[in-house]
Amino acid sequence: MARTRKVTVSTDAEGHTAGWADTGLASAPAAPPDDNGAAFFDVDNTMMQGASIYWFARGLAARKYFTSSDLARFAWQQLRFRLLATEHAGDMSHAKEAALAFVEGWRVDDIERLTSEIFDELMAPRIWPGTRALAQAHLDAGERVWLVTAAPVEIGRIIAARLGLTGAIGTVAEIRDGAYTGRLVGDLMHGPAKADAVTQLAEVEGLDLDRCAAYSDSANDLPMLSAVGRAVAVNPDAALRREARLRGWAVRDFRTGRRAARIAVPSTAAIGLLAGVVTTALAVRRRRRVQ
Repeated sequence: MARTRKVTVSTDAEGHTAGWADTGLASAPAAPPDDNGAAFFDVDNTMMQGASIYWFARGLAARKYFTSSDLARFAWQQLRFRLLATEHAGDMSHAKEAALAFVEGWRVDDIERLTSEIFDELMAPRIWPGTRALAQAHLDAGERVWLVTAAPVEIGRIIAARLGLTGAIGTVAEIRDGAYTGRLVGDLMHGPAKADAVTQLAEVEGLDLDRCAAYSDSANDLPMLSAVGRAVAVNPDAALRREARLRGWAVRDFRTGRRAARIAVPSTAAIGLLAGVVTTALAVRRRRRVQ
């Protein structure tokens, strides 16, 4: 029997033009809606420089939820784990267990409030203008635009709302009585899970995937890129650049050589690492508070 994944999609109730408007893009006449076409954008290093969960963690550190030394120490421990570990199913199991554990006991409205604040402070300046322009072109053509991210869906939803996009697909946390339990609902939104989610959304929304486009920086997203009619490699890693050349996909790189070399914040491949950093740091903070 085929396995069915549950997908949660968050949509901006204000419509495509709501939210963050400082895009630097010229306005264009609204096009008739294309009910069959859409675009799907990865977030980390595609729409935004670096990983959204990294900037979220930085924002939490600035608010004294944990210290910079905690962040650095636990980041090294997690990085060492990632460097020594062999890539196998166990790695993704670890990432899945750690991905949302740090929000256990937090109120959903608190996370959404903090994400909104941190977006304005740390994420908005790191949106790639070129990628934002690509998304706006789809909106101007009357198409819907979704973010597809391994980060918690609440973070994806806030980013989508600020950018005036249709909505977001992301990793879903279990919620009970308005608070997070720390467990996932379904799988980490990573690799093949993104393609499954896009396919499921297309069925629900009546989209023709052959008329849809997908954008990503990472070879991890090859399943999603392969599921649509037009794939675009944005700021691609070496593996995706090679694959794009083989398949004749468009490549858009908005980095300069020096700027690309300076990017040291983790990407999608490090989502488990970063979640582990935040998980451990917040756990230490809770223990200190109890003592």
